[in-house]
Amino acid sequence: MPSPDRPPLALTAGDPAGIGPEVALAAWLRRKAGVPCFYLLGDAALLANRAKRLGLDVPVTEVAPVDAGRSFAQALPVAPLAARFADRPGEPDVANVPGILESIDRAVADTLDGRASAVVTCPIAKKVLYDGGFRFPGHTEYLAELARARTGVSARPVMLLAGPDLRTVPVTIHIALAEVPAQLRQQDIFETCKIVAGELRRRFGIQRPRLAVAGLNPHAGEDGSMGLEDERIVRPAVEALQGEGIDARGPLPADTLFHARARKTYDAAICMYHDQALIPAKTLAFDDAVNVTLGLPFIRTSPDHGTAFDIAGKGVARPDSLIAALRLAGNMAARTVR
Repeated sequence: MPSPDRPPLALTAGDPAGIGPEVALAAWLRRKAGVPCFYLLGDAALLANRAKRLGLDVPVTEVAPVDAGRSFAQALPVAPLAARFADRPGEPDVANVPGILESIDRAVADTLDGRASAVVTCPIAKKVLYDGGFRFPGHTEYLAELARARTGVSARPVMLLAGPDLRTVPVTIHIALAEVPAQLRQQDIFETCKIVAGELRRRFGIQRPRLAVAGLNPHAGEDGSMGLEDERIVRPAVEALQGEGIDARGPLPADTLFHARARKTYDAAICMYHDQALIPAKTLAFDDAVNVTLGLPFIRTSPDHGTAFDIAGKGVARPDSLIAALRLAGNMAARTVR
């Protein structure tokens, strides 16, 4: 049931040709199993048709966000978009781009204006957006720009992968592995860790966050014998964090950072590149890992999977990651220190 003193979550439509609609329908069916109240910014007719196609007993009702809490127990609340969607699962269509972006725009506006307590995003496909004139690298950068446009404050978004047993953060993200050493900077490590520590306090209720900072090279460089980046870049960043009272350790060898005993010693592992963070996160929680964007003036979570066009409309997509994203967003909203 929705909290009487907290607005519902705003769930974006994502790409309607993907699995977003069906995992949203499945998440609503789990509403009695601890899924917090949410409304979907999307196309009610498409959702009703998708439910019928998949044999899901999901009534759909169009509502204003303020009324979502009263409708949630009986029907999936949908805040209708001005744009319409082509209802062809598995067939991405550039004509859907205006509705995809409208859904994101309105979810952010609803959250910043207090009509929603957090943004949860269904997956999008970058290629479709690029073909439609989208000029941002991805979801996260677009959300940061929306936040800047609304608040006047530039955000530094940070990706956190959260599962039941592990939180990881990559400092460098979608760049080639060969480019990581040249792009890894002490200031980026320092600022990323400061944001993570602050958000773990504010959004996760961890009073003194413990950060384990992985080294870049094998054995964290072995005192410079396996690369100098850890001594010249990572260690000074950790020392600067410690100088500001942040409980950070490192550089630590990544190959001994993720076993069960090690995970008990920290609240988040700060990793130097994409796969160093995502491989352990997805290995431990492939079906229910959540992508969290820290550093924004609102809460944003998303399932840690893509549009899966190849299985869209077939009724085999698992809703676990979206359900985990909804639950985590609800928990973060409840814990947030204003």
